[in-house]
Amino acid sequence: MKKQDFIKAVAAAAGLSQDAVAKVLAAQVEVITSELQSGGEVNLTGFWAFKVAERAARNGVNPRTKAAITIPAMKSPVFRAGKTFKEAIRG
Repeated sequence: MKKQDFIKAVAAAAGLSQDAVAKVLAAQVEVITSELQSGGEVNLTGFWAFKVAERAARNGVNPRTKAAITIPAMKSPVFRAGKTFKEAIRG
């Protein structure tokens, strides 16, 4: 399902206009991104959680040249599915 299909489905299920759902979705992405950038977490209990993980610097290998390289430390977004969501998917 692509973004526009998702917007149409949510609009139909909620009885809202596609424009309203698109604005809510954009705001949701903006709020989640802003919170993660500031170092926080976003949890929707039972459904999902987003947080930022700190990845330490590590040694790696360039697959093309086989040369040893150092991969710098970085922050990475992490998504965790909630228990209720997992159970719904598993059936």
